[in-house]
Amino acid sequence: MRAADKMLQPEASQLLQLLSERRSGGIFVPAMCGKRSKCYYSRLEVILIICLVLMITVTVVLLVLHFLITSHRNKSSSSSTTVAPSSSSGKATANYLLGVGRADCTGPVAEIPLMGYANPEQVGGGLLTRLYSRAFIVADLDDSRRVVFVSADIGMVSQRVRLEVLEKLKSKYGELYRQDNVILSGTHTHSGPGGYFQYTLFWITSKGLIRPSLNAIVNGIVKSIDIAHQNMTRGRLFINRGTVENSQMNRSPFSYLENPASERSRYSSNTDKEMVMLKMIDEDGQELGLISWFAVHPVSMNNTNRLVNSDNVGYASYLFEQEKNKGMLPGEGSFVAAFASSNLGDVSPNTKGPFCINTGESCNNPQSTCPVGGATMCMAMGPGNDMFDSTRIIGQNIYLKARVKTCKPALGYSFAAGTIDGVGAFNFTQGSVEGDPFWDGIRNQLLGEPSNETKACHKPKPILFSTGEMTRPHPWHPDIVDVQIVAIGSLAILAVPGEFTTMSGRRLREAVKREFDSHGTSQMDVVIAGLCNVYTHYIATYEEYQAQRYEAASTIYGPHTLSAYIQLYRGLARAIATNTVQDLPSGPEPPVFNISNLTLVPSLIADRAPANKTFGDVLQEVRQQYRVTEVAEVTFVGANPRNSAENATEHNFLTVERYTNASESWQVVQNDASWDTRFYWTKGLLGQSNVTVEWHIPRGTEPGIYRIRYFGHYRQKLSLSPAVSIAFEGTSSAFEIVAL
Repeated sequence: MRAADKMLQPEASQLLQLLSERRSGGIFVPAMCGKRSKCYYSRLEVILIICLVLMITVTVVLLVLHFLITSHRNKSSSSSTTVAPSSSSGKATANYLLGVGRADCTGPVAEIPLMGYANPEQVGGGLLTRLYSRAFIVADLDDSRRVVFVSADIGMVSQRVRLEVLEKLKSKYGELYRQDNVILSGTHTHSGPGGYFQYTLFWITSKGLIRPSLNAIVNGIVKSIDIAHQNMTRGRLFINRGTVENSQMNRSPFSYLENPASERSRYSSNTDKEMVMLKMIDEDGQELGLISWFAVHPVSMNNTNRLVNSDNVGYASYLFEQEKNKGMLPGEGSFVAAFASSNLGDVSPNTKGPFCINTGESCNNPQSTCPVGGATMCMAMGPGNDMFDSTRIIGQNIYLKARVKTCKPALGYSFAAGTIDGVGAFNFTQGSVEGDPFWDGIRNQLLGEPSNETKACHKPKPILFSTGEMTRPHPWHPDIVDVQIVAIGSLAILAVPGEFTTMSGRRLREAVKREFDSHGTSQMDVVIAGLCNVYTHYIATYEEYQAQRYEAASTIYGPHTLSAYIQLYRGLARAIATNTVQDLPSGPEPPVFNISNLTLVPSLIADRAPANKTFGDVLQEVRQQYRVTEVAEVTFVGANPRNSAENATEHNFLTVERYTNASESWQVVQNDASWDTRFYWTKGLLGQSNVTVEWHIPRGTEPGIYRIRYFGHYRQKLSLSPAVSIAFEGTSSAFEIVAL
């Protein structure tokens, strides 16, 4: 991992243009002449001057090209491939081989707990938007080194996901894509299916390891990398930065204030408002895709939501890709836009702040509690009228711009309290620095008492679950954690295995940047890619840890967790800057537990239609006519959507179609990945269920005749034969859309 020369040179075409402008402005300027003297150059002099300027131009261009070639050293990673320094004007870097790819990773949308809020009652019941894995590959022109960055619309990347992805990549590509050059990052949507973890703690709320959910994520990630690999082409990279306003707030401001005033005074805000963007363009100027890093929690959709979706950052990707892939349905088209996670640990998109949902008064206090109802009544809201509107607004805003040791993992009391974005249960509150005899007694009886060493190590955290000492049926938390830096030119991507708070992220970035500077690799742009490779909850600063709000209680390796990470990432940065990556130890391999399909999710049963009905029949029809901004709604005899997710590699649950007179045919204008469609599944008794499709007719919809179609699979079991899934479809009546 060598750091490249950071000087950014204009391209040859730019130099030629500049020299041409200077030449045309200076050749025919007279010398110092008297008032009556006739000053001009002879034809021969003009020719000689032109020749001289051309020779100078060619010489300068050759020198620039020579400089670019000789300064383009091999970049590597610790993971590594080493983009020239960024500037506000987004200047170009040296050439690379680039590839982008996108693939569906949605998985089952019904009966599977959604991952993020740790609320076992929040179970999938339909679809708002599809989930995608977006892959980006950057390689040196001689293909000696390459790196893969994946941003997937999932809660976080589990160690099991990473291990299975790497195994599949190895079987396909050998040693081309490895642990040291592949970064897998989750956007942190809290509305994606769970069940893809091998550590015990995560089974509790996601009902075990759910193989269909895990397979959908792993296969989607691998497929997106396959597509990017197949589409690699010569191109350039651009880096840019910008400030995003009105899109975030610090949800633990009292913890932030625990940080030293001298440190806080260096920043204008208690959140990071800067967005860093890496843009990829091929050698013909065609835009390939972009990765954007911005710190905000994708929790605009709250814990009452039951529709699988990618939340605010996914909506930003949706908007950007729809803009670039004109005329294509969502999920189609070559341009790929990822809005990836960063140090979002204490950053909420619910900008109206926390309010008591029963009284309307503010609950912006250290414990986030309400006078009536306690912490369960305190929830952050906004900026929209409802969670769908808030998701749209935030997504659109993003779119438009020393010896200490870590501890064995443990979660504190405030972990159970939740946050103002998604409250917990029972009587737990944030800011707890003392345990409760009642809950301690239950814990000790069921799980065992934490050791004195662990208690002392985690102070002032009162331990609720000593997960590092809990090993049945498998370990509850990882004790082997990946740390990784990928350097692409002057851009250093820190792949962090969790949720860094605002100040934690700032300290980590500054420490890594100082390390680069001290070894002669200055002007590095350092960006944090959050929730990568393995999930270890939160990383708060030592000072924030003392306040023991949710983020601190969820800093599972103790008060010195951040210091340990800074030490490790500084070591990786030093190896890149000094070109000694090959000397780094690889570290121990994480275990792969022998888990097949341990799950509490109910088994699929045979689907049944009501008497005198069949699957796909319409139960509630659309109206004959709608206006733009109204909602067209139709209900069908349905079947469990899990049948489709588990038996179809690619499946669309719905389409909205418009009749075209010219071709006398129906044209698909929206599908289940479109923001304006919503797919609700309602489970009934004895295998019966209904599906309701809503189309929120957007402004700009062309008047005409439309219809809505539903596609599903019903599960049939005949005597002793294995169950089979049979495809079916249903179609609404045609309806008219008229102008406002």
